[in-house]
Amino acid sequence: MTQRLTPGGQGPARRPGQRSRAAPPRSGRPVSRGAEPKESADTGRSANRPAARRAPVRRTNAPQPRRFTGRATVLLVVLVALALGYTYPVRVYLTQQSDIARMEQAQAEQRERIGELSEQAALWKDKRYIEIQARKRFYMVYPGEVPLVVLTDPEGAARDAGTPPDAGKSQPADPWYDTLWSSIQAADAETDR
Repeated sequence: MTQRLTPGGQGPARRPGQRSRAAPPRSGRPVSRGAEPKESADTGRSANRPAARRAPVRRTNAPQPRRFTGRATVLLVVLVALALGYTYPVRVYLTQQSDIARMEQAQAEQRERIGELSEQAALWKDKRYIEIQARKRFYMVYPGEVPLVVLTDPEGAARDAGTPPDAGKSQPADPWYDTLWSSIQAADAETDR
């Protein structure tokens, strides 16, 4: 009869009250010193123990390894400490990067504005441009010229003409549903006659 091994493979399972018996040597383990039990030839059972008194076999579970070892816990604590230690410098770095980008954008806008103003300054060096601006802004003319100023004041022009200022304006159109309803009423009034 061969010996059964426990689930962990540690060796034969012992039953309560059973004496240890010698097993064939495995992997250099020492063999227990005891008398080997006799086996009966007809049943293959141990002669020292009757079948009626045999206890049910209990399997023992191997101890489960812990999920977190001490080293894993220390490593986790160190990683958390490093993460917490680096959050402030990273936040400062990102803030500085956004400030730098904002300042570069402002500088680009200022350079563009400086370019526009330098172009205008170059125009003001031209005598012809100054003459055009004087005529346009200050209504200046050469001696002997007659200036013509066009006023765009419809209300003042209507007042000068002696007509009421609202006479030229048309009334806003009625909404479409009022027009539809009035046409239905007009059609109904014609059929009643």
